[in-house]
Amino acid sequence: MSQTYDIPMPGVIAIYLKGSPRPGVGPQDVALAIIGRVFGNGYVKNRVMEFVGPGVAGLSADFRIGIDVMTTETTCLSSIWQTDEKIREFYEIHGREEAYKELKPGEIAYYDGCVEIDLSEIKPMIAMPFHPSNTYTIDELKANLDDILADVEKRAQVSLDGKVPYTLRDKVIDGKLYVEQGIIAGCAGGGFENICAAADILRGAHIGADAFTLSVYPASTPIYMELAKNGVLAELIGTGAVVKTAFCGPCFGAGDTPANNALSIRHATRNFPNREGSKIQNGQISSVALMDARSIAATAANRGFLTSAEEYTGEYRCPKYYFDKSIYENRVFDSKGVADPSVEIQFGPNIKDWPEMPPLAENLLLKVVSEIHDPVTTTDELIPSGETSSYRSNPLGLAEFTLSRKDPAYVGRAKEVQKAQKAIQEDRCPAEALPELKPVMDTIKKTWPDVGRDSLGVGSTIFAVKPGDGSAREQAASCQKVLGGWANIANEYATKRYRSNLINWGMLPFLIPGGDLPFCNGDYLFIPGIRRAVEEKADEIKVYTVRDGSLREFAVTLGDLTDHERQIILRGCLINYNRK
Repeated sequence: MSQTYDIPMPGVIAIYLKGSPRPGVGPQDVALAIIGRVFGNGYVKNRVMEFVGPGVAGLSADFRIGIDVMTTETTCLSSIWQTDEKIREFYEIHGREEAYKELKPGEIAYYDGCVEIDLSEIKPMIAMPFHPSNTYTIDELKANLDDILADVEKRAQVSLDGKVPYTLRDKVIDGKLYVEQGIIAGCAGGGFENICAAADILRGAHIGADAFTLSVYPASTPIYMELAKNGVLAELIGTGAVVKTAFCGPCFGAGDTPANNALSIRHATRNFPNREGSKIQNGQISSVALMDARSIAATAANRGFLTSAEEYTGEYRCPKYYFDKSIYENRVFDSKGVADPSVEIQFGPNIKDWPEMPPLAENLLLKVVSEIHDPVTTTDELIPSGETSSYRSNPLGLAEFTLSRKDPAYVGRAKEVQKAQKAIQEDRCPAEALPELKPVMDTIKKTWPDVGRDSLGVGSTIFAVKPGDGSAREQAASCQKVLGGWANIANEYATKRYRSNLINWGMLPFLIPGGDLPFCNGDYLFIPGIRRAVEEKADEIKVYTVRDGSLREFAVTLGDLTDHERQIILRGCLINYNRK
């Protein structure tokens, strides 16, 4: 390979599993228990989670997958599992037995830390809005309902900036929490075993004719087909549930958007504000709590009143899964590894090229165009999902949604500043395109008289306390870049994934200590010699707030950067770097 993703050797944390899950406990319960323990203290942040111990052998491949897809929510870098005959069988079922490899720790293995999990002690869990780490056992929630709901409402005022009225205590009916929607979906919830277990719990019951609805999305078409063959599909439909096509839409707000002020329980990956499709800027807010498919089914059988799957005492049939590869053979195109250059690629009108991205200038002048003081800012808040899906191949179109639910004025501010950089690229005076720059440049030239458009880059930046929680969605960075973003300033970055995405789009991942900021939204920041600072690996970078004809100095750092990352930043983005 000509290009690799180079990182220092990460720490490795052993997730030591022992015991066996009790009836009614599923993979989401185990995952939420782990997330609740390690997210807040950052114990596994940017480290590899290695699942080991005698408890692993008792978990099916489906169960392990269900836990693993949630490990992103711990802020770990990656995860790995020891393998065994159950994994060999999983490969064999899918016609790929030759791809199986045994993975296990050596007789003596050293780790940077350990999280011990007794699977037999885990009870059905729920992650309350608006984060997967806001976890309780369902029993604990029911026993302390008013106190916990009051705490969620208090936290919500931070996440929602007080922009919309928000309460969950109106969901309490006769002392019981009532939810309006249940969703079992995607890579986390749509697994074969999850859906079959849910059908067992719902057998002989129905969801009723009140507000509560239940939708089930199998994780793949082969799973959907097997559910049809073994009768589970018919059983689910008979309960009043709606079974939909294999689609991860409910995970990002592109399906089953809850009604305004509704509470949805989901076996999905995330429950951030706006994730399920709420539009705070339009006055619509909904809440998502994460639960395992089994407890969602128990709640559905109880017609919307929150219920733990441990209350189900019936039988789990555990049918065997049979994979039918004909679905893919009959529909998926396979070129057998040989390209046909005579076939023209068809581009629709919503597929656009990336705009030109200049290399890093000798000096930078950045305007702060958004200031976010939430404890954590998610990638969903940086670039929302849902309605943006149709713009994934249109960089400029997608960028119009940047921070739209958190700071709707951001896009306009960023585009206004971008006029100056475009003027520089056209060899025009930036102050002609953006008149407010003239007094700013006059102030700068008093100290740096040689700074001119031939050595200056002009763009925007945002401040956030801890941005980038959640998925590795590169659009959270690229959308800022195409709007003229040159940097982020943060007290820390929630994940290495987001910081890496900033770097790959040529954006400087500045770090500044916590406390009072030396700038405000709307201020200009001048960074002299930034290109040289990146080249020479400067430990500290001097920045100047330009305000009222004067300069105020403060310092930022870039954290650890590999030589490869420095070259990407210097060239302006990974696209430019790859042109070498």
